[in-house]
Amino acid sequence: ISILLFLRKEDPTGPITLYFNVPGAQLRPALAIYDLICQTRENCEISTVNLGLCTGMGAMLCGAGTKGRRCAMPNSRFLLQRTGMETPFQGQASDIGLEVANMKKMNDKMEKELSKITGQTVDQVLEDMTRDFYLSSEEAVRYGLIDKVLLPAPRKRATQGQDADLGAFEGEGVQKYQNEKSSGFGGGWKDESANARDDKKDDDYEPPIIKE
Repeated sequence: ISILLFLRKEDPTGPITLYFNVPGAQLRPALAIYDLICQTRENCEISTVNLGLCTGMGAMLCGAGTKGRRCAMPNSRFLLQRTGMETPFQGQASDIGLEVANMKKMNDKMEKELSKITGQTVDQVLEDMTRDFYLSSEEAVRYGLIDKVLLPAPRKRATQGQDADLGAFEGEGVQKYQNEKSSGFGGGWKDESANARDDKKDDDYEPPIIKE
């Protein structure tokens, strides 16, 4: 919460990216973060990315970003489930009953929020969360929890906007690395022999004679 508030103060309208890898989260603190995300996205875009596993409230937080900016890595997973009591609760039977009723009320609220995020009906969300409901990144897109899966680009870009060009082949015989003039790592006699072979035709090439 403090990080989000700091980012809002630094740039109230600037985009924010949140990266998630949440194997579990407590219900009430996560709802507080969810309310802050919903309030913050009114003035700026919030991108969310699932890096590995988002369980329970972590899955809902990942889906709380700006529509069209909710993403996941190809091998990431989501787990939708109801959240139990955060800590063992002791006391009179009436107090325990009040705590359980409060947790059920908060879980019902979470299901309604998931219905708003995904576009699924509340009854459908309730049915899906009867048991642990796992989703791959592609299934999460179809379910409406996120918008897209981040796939690697065919050609990676360098930090300064130039093509990295890793392992690109130049010519027919010699493999170049990042547009270097050498034929491989380290240079040395490999470069000389490779250049010598390139200057001659393949039919005219003769192996060197070693004198004993």
